[in-house]
Amino acid sequence: MFRKHTAALVTSAALGALLLTACGGGDDKESSAPAGATAAQDRANATGQDLNFLSGTAKKNNAPAMTGDWANDPGKPAVKPEATRWTQLTASRAGALDPVVVNGAGFTLYRFDKDTASPSKSTCDGACAVTWPPVVVAPGGKIFLDGVDRSKVGVVKRADGTRQVTIGGWPVYRFAKDTKPGDTKGQGVGGTWFGVTPDGKKAGKGAASGSGAAGTGAQAGAATSVVLFDERAFGDPSQGLAGKGCRNVARDDVASSLQARGSLKIWSERDCTGRSKVVSGDVADLAALGFDNTVSSVFFG
Repeated sequence: MFRKHTAALVTSAALGALLLTACGGGDDKESSAPAGATAAQDRANATGQDLNFLSGTAKKNNAPAMTGDWANDPGKPAVKPEATRWTQLTASRAGALDPVVVNGAGFTLYRFDKDTASPSKSTCDGACAVTWPPVVVAPGGKIFLDGVDRSKVGVVKRADGTRQVTIGGWPVYRFAKDTKPGDTKGQGVGGTWFGVTPDGKKAGKGAASGSGAAGTGAQAGAATSVVLFDERAFGDPSQGLAGKGCRNVARDDVASSLQARGSLKIWSERDCTGRSKVVSGDVADLAALGFDNTVSSVFFG
């Protein structure tokens, strides 16, 4: 009798083990996931296949307040989860840049010459990414397209694992010193940073030849004319000068930026006296040269 009872227990135990094996061996659901599912999801995250691309602005698509571009602090990296839920790419105008892409809050977007577009790769990390916050979007997020072709837009995985938006293959950024919509203080910085057009090219006159914010990247030849702007980043009102030799500025000590085709010398006093500085090409911020609201005369030739 004892042997029969023991045999029955062993048989029941063996049957239970078989049932557990057939059901996957317990409560660990991860072990039953299809092979390669996680890898496929990783690929989707890296390429942006999980993103939602929507035509029109965030406002027209009823994006929640204080999310996406509206949640980004001006000039600061997007670190809050709600700030990475969406971004907007709008073909617009900012300062003298027309066209240029701005985000949903109206801030200018830039590209970096040291990055690559084919394949897409960002080289701006660490302190660089603090000065130039990358435009990032979280997995499952949205990109609103307002005048920008879907075929030109993508994402690239950064060194920190986040995904950065690309236009024409170029990773795009904001600039820390752009503190209000329409600012273009990053244009030409270091001769390597430029606003980005809707097809991924460099925005602005002289961008192709690499003119810089402080007049670096000289254009060939001497200028015969110049436009002086009262505001930084070529903001109106403005006034023009042309000719040869020394020319006095009609409204002196008001210029904060200038545009020129070639090189010229600016002076702090009338009749080309006082302090001077040779500049070449466009200068988006004369303060970088110590000449903000200081130009009184210009020498051509």
